[in-house]
Amino acid sequence: MEESFRAWYVVQTYSGLENAAKKNIELRVESMNMGDYIFNVLVPEERSYEKTKKGDVKEVVTKPYPGYVFVDMIVTDETWFMVRNTPMVTGFLGSSGGGAKPVPLLEEEMIPILKLCGITSDKPFECKVGDTVNIVAGTFAGQHGVVDSIDEEKRKVKVLVDFFGRSVPAELDFDEIKKE
Repeated sequence: MEESFRAWYVVQTYSGLENAAKKNIELRVESMNMGDYIFNVLVPEERSYEKTKKGDVKEVVTKPYPGYVFVDMIVTDETWFMVRNTPMVTGFLGSSGGGAKPVPLLEEEMIPILKLCGITSDKPFECKVGDTVNIVAGTFAGQHGVVDSIDEEKRKVKVLVDFFGRSVPAELDFDEIKKE
């Protein structure tokens, strides 16, 4: 198999059938022995609670990305063919057809989706107080700052960002910054 790199890709499916598509992809991964190339299949869900007319509290599950399934995989000819020919899958987002391979999501684009699913990066935090960092997600995305304090337990870091000539503290998750 030709090697590529591991990344997250967006697979299109019929709206309302995301879980069925996820299950079909997972079954095919298992039956075709592709566990070394396809790692995770996600259908993000948001849970909220609302009161019914009777006064009971009811859990409501919504899908913020209807019609999409997120797949963490290494794209090769075989994996690409297997996923796009899975029942309930209509294709890859970012693939123009005609044999064109799909475009992966950027790591910064996946951070909020993984948070929504309760998955955070387990990478060790490599910065220390005083390091200059690049903010890759959130309100200050694209800006640089200096690490002021680190909370390993909560996986949070306080970064001083230059904002109109003043240092403004911003509390960010470890996944939202990268060391320069």
